[in-house]
Amino acid sequence: MPTLQTRKGDAAHLTTLVQLISSAVTTVLSEYEAVGKPAPSLDSTEPGPFDTPEEQSEELVKAVRIIEAACGQLATSVASPGHVMFNFKEPACLQVVTQAKIADLLLDKPEGLHVDDLARQSGLDSGKLCRILRLLATRHCFREVQPNVFANNRLSIKLLAKDPIWSYVGHLTDEGMKSTAYLNEALTDPVSGPSYAVEASPFYRMQGCTVFDHYASPEGQKRADRFAGAMKGLGEVNGKRMLRKVYPWGGFPNGTVICDVGGSTGHVTMDLIQTFPQLRLVIQDMPHVVDQAKEFWAQEDPSAVQSNRVAFAPLDFFTEVPVAGCDFYYIRHILHDWPDAECVKILSNVRQAMKPTSRVLIHEFVLQNVARVLASENPHVDQAPEPLLPNYGMGRIRPYQQDINMMSFLNSKERTVDEFISLGVQSGLKFAKLWDAGETGLVELVLA
Repeated sequence: MPTLQTRKGDAAHLTTLVQLISSAVTTVLSEYEAVGKPAPSLDSTEPGPFDTPEEQSEELVKAVRIIEAACGQLATSVASPGHVMFNFKEPACLQVVTQAKIADLLLDKPEGLHVDDLARQSGLDSGKLCRILRLLATRHCFREVQPNVFANNRLSIKLLAKDPIWSYVGHLTDEGMKSTAYLNEALTDPVSGPSYAVEASPFYRMQGCTVFDHYASPEGQKRADRFAGAMKGLGEVNGKRMLRKVYPWGGFPNGTVICDVGGSTGHVTMDLIQTFPQLRLVIQDMPHVVDQAKEFWAQEDPSAVQSNRVAFAPLDFFTEVPVAGCDFYYIRHILHDWPDAECVKILSNVRQAMKPTSRVLIHEFVLQNVARVLASENPHVDQAPEPLLPNYGMGRIRPYQQDINMMSFLNSKERTVDEFISLGVQSGLKFAKLWDAGETGLVELVLA
């Protein structure tokens, strides 16, 4: 028997979507009632109790996913296809208001400012700025409180220049959006189309160099500075403390060692050992990055260094083996930078360092196929209830957008759990479990 998702002309899925929305909203309201806080209002600029992923229960996460997915699917089902297909101007408008710091100009002005005042302070044309703000307000970013008078709201307040999300939005709407405009040319070119070399990326076609070479150049210095903030913004969006929340670290004995492979300054795993004092940490990265990590820890947590709970060691993860015999090898947002062959090199080197009981934790976005399969065929992933798309559709659209970002910037990719399993097999590792970490996932591998 065909499912609601595959039936043609069956209107029952519309009422089912409404029922899913109603049930999920009830869950959301109960979560807010449980902490004695009102439900979120778009008009408010005050932070809510569940604005960061770490603060959300599993029930709330799933309810919000269902609401996003069902509302998006319901609207797409009943709206004109032409209306749905041509909504793509918002990123350019976000770039304008982000660079002009419009949200900062509206800070502490709940009554709003006339667009003429905003234009004068930002140096933009009043008429054009008004049209840009009106489109964004129509998408619930900013409010038009009176004709031509605009104020901040729940969304636009995240565009304050002090907020890391300001940098993240600026990064995506500048070099991110501009490089993605070259996607078709890169894919249809007979040379770059089938290639996974970074020189075949849309960004390289646009700029004539790799994105990191651009950031290292005088021309790219401002973008490089913003990129550092953007990565903090990405951490805010995905939940920089999700690692401690989703994995059962409290059950491991004193002296358990985590090797943070390619861990930069160790800012993510710092939170982990500060929460679980029985854990120890080794941070490994390129030599100049390790020097930065030492300075970071000396400033942020010198006691961890003095008590030998954290150590540092240089590592080129393509050519060298990490510190041997650690209990965990944690690899966060590394593999998505590289094609499969390079990922196998990284994981194979990690495997050489592992003892029989060691585990690998790969912390990345984890994609799902959009086609529904039997649970027995893919028991590792959570499929949304019908008639929603099994990957939660609009409720989990961000990992798929990030996948296209990686294609545009580095000609690299995010992966499905089956693709991670394949990388593990090629590296002498086998799959153990997928841990749901909100927007991302933890793929656990052990020795084969």
